[in-house]
Amino acid sequence: MLNTMENSGTLPVVSLKPGEEKDLRMGRLWVFDNEIAGIKGEVSQGGLVDIFSARDVFVGRGFCNMRSRIRVRLLTRKREEIDRAFFLRRLSRAIDLRRRLGHFGACRLVFGEADGLPGLTVDKFDDVLVMQIAALGMALFQDTIVDCLVELLHPRAIYERDDLPTREKEGLPQQKGVLYGEAPGLVEIAENGLRMLVDVENGQKTGYFLDQRENRAALAPFSHGRVLDCFCHTGGFALHAAQYGADSVEAVDISASALEMVRKNAALNGLTNITATEANVFDLLKTYQQEKRQYDLVILDPPAFAKSKSALKSAARGYKEINLRGMTLVRPGGFLVTCSCSHFMTPLLFLDMIKRAVADVGKTARILEIRYQAKDHPIGMGADESLYLKCVILQLD
Repeated sequence: MLNTMENSGTLPVVSLKPGEEKDLRMGRLWVFDNEIAGIKGEVSQGGLVDIFSARDVFVGRGFCNMRSRIRVRLLTRKREEIDRAFFLRRLSRAIDLRRRLGHFGACRLVFGEADGLPGLTVDKFDDVLVMQIAALGMALFQDTIVDCLVELLHPRAIYERDDLPTREKEGLPQQKGVLYGEAPGLVEIAENGLRMLVDVENGQKTGYFLDQRENRAALAPFSHGRVLDCFCHTGGFALHAAQYGADSVEAVDISASALEMVRKNAALNGLTNITATEANVFDLLKTYQQEKRQYDLVILDPPAFAKSKSALKSAARGYKEINLRGMTLVRPGGFLVTCSCSHFMTPLLFLDMIKRAVADVGKTARILEIRYQAKDHPIGMGADESLYLKCVILQLD
């Protein structure tokens, strides 16, 4: 509530170094510590500030965290109050877009910077909302956001999944629990004609990877014969392949709890052609390569290997290894679906890695589709980090 009170008076002023406003005017919402020339006024941690260019031209208003390298996150480029009415407008706009997209039963309602609400994620699973806050300034408005969501959507529950290690960089604790309503338990959603159970309390991230919904639907023409789904999580790709006509699907993950959800989801849909294998995918792919196994479709959807720019080089080796081994398992004329969810692995870098893996394995490949995250995860112009998911579908000879 400190932020709201600050609105009524003069806000502290952050002055940028010459030229540093250019990226902000092109859509970026972050101001890094080394882009700031000085700060006038007393800044509270997470408090609101006004941002001015080196020529003293107003650039925007946002919240400041002196502990973070991302010193300021913009909320608006207008001189407007940051209050309940502001959040109600932003949330209403985000919700209206998701209704228009046609997947309102299960969707990402708020995608942080891309929706003008930096540090905030809200996922909708039927009548349950799951909320994550990754920035201190946004955390100060948590009660206001919950109140607005209740007014707009009347959910059964709002569950907090703030068990994110990145929160520690903002000076925030990791925590989770009920923010509104009751403990949700397992929630059933519908996706592309399938029934899926989601564990919002204990599943990875917010419980289910909604960003792959459209990419999973794109499996339909390629799902036949034997399918291998690696890093399967709770079975999104595997169940789609089974539904679309595969003879058999092997779903592989290192997590026993994730595989238990695969079995539950398969049973829920009456799919008997799915087997769940608990294994380290790197080791399993090596074993299957030595055994000269062959599949009609191989799916690779690993976690983010590159969680920082400094980790990109080693991550690229990991991506190349699983892709090279995965390619050897694809029978001539078969298909590979390969993904990366790290924004540091840019589309160009990802395609270059695929090209080098194809060359090393000695096959001929053709790209059939290059896909990205679902439309309810919009890509913000200037917010490069919001373009993170790549999904490439290839045919290999």
